[in-house]
Amino acid sequence: MRRKDREMDRDFALGVLDRCEYAVLATSDGEGRPYCIPVTIVRRDEVIYIHSALEGQKVHNLRGNGNVCLTAVGDTKIAKDQFTTEFESAVVFGTAEEVTEDGEKIEALRLLCLRHVPTNMHRFDEAVRASLHRTGVWKIHMDTVTGKRKKFDKDGVEMKFGRME
Repeated sequence: MRRKDREMDRDFALGVLDRCEYAVLATSDGEGRPYCIPVTIVRRDEVIYIHSALEGQKVHNLRGNGNVCLTAVGDTKIAKDQFTTEFESAVVFGTAEEVTEDGEKIEALRLLCLRHVPTNMHRFDEAVRASLHRTGVWKIHMDTVTGKRKKFDKDGVEMKFGRME
């Protein structure tokens, strides 16, 4: 990380992953062309789950090369009277693996739904019965996780290297 003064610890980065509305998944096709796409995520311990269709560019790339990078952005705010933005982010490098066992797929989908649409869980079982056969689930084993933040305190001073308030 170039800006070590903005580096945050691993727990902070995991918190960004757990709070973000979505993340961006970067993959590569068989010819080295990059491809990135927004995904909804949920984390359980050292694994991040995503869902997908059973085909498409993302799935094609993941099946050919499981090496991925996932970036999550948390709270952002345009700083007043400055040419900058406050932000928090996390970057994960890892390996994606397709989940093929129905029990794990259902549990991953349950975790995703509990995180993103908890008020609709009364319809979860019905939805899974109707769509499990056409829903893909992938798990990303996290190899490295880094976090970064730019934030100003109440006096307008940037809080450097892990300083919290």
